[in-house]
Amino acid sequence: MGKLRRREGKPRSLRRQRDVVCDVMLAAGQCETWLTLHELARLTGYGEASVSAQLRHLRKPEYGGFVVDKQRRAVDEVARGEVMRGELGPVWEYRLQRGFPLTPYNRKTFYGGEEAGYTDYPVHDELAQA
Repeated sequence: MGKLRRREGKPRSLRRQRDVVCDVMLAAGQCETWLTLHELARLTGYGEASVSAQLRHLRKPEYGGFVVDKQRRAVDEVARGEVMRGELGPVWEYRLQRGFPLTPYNRKTFYGGEEAGYTDYPVHDELAQA
């Protein structure tokens, strides 16, 4: 008979669904790619309903206050697996962006020739802490 192992909680390698969805969406955003719920479900291994719920959570300030953009996917770009579901209605795709406020610009530095106004903007507090 094998030894009984005591469960000591979740291993550290297990991440929350919200974190996985967030990381996938931010990586897609770096490539300027929009993803459907079907594509997100395939990439993360979670169901479409769970992915949709996590996107809603990511809008909340306590989970990052992200901006979740939504648009209709063009008919000619809809994947074969989504066509069947798309017959019931449009196929939506999503993009995730950080909801950081924009740094005010200084018009006097436009077309300057030095780094002032180009590379000297401060990093947002949340990025500096990461």
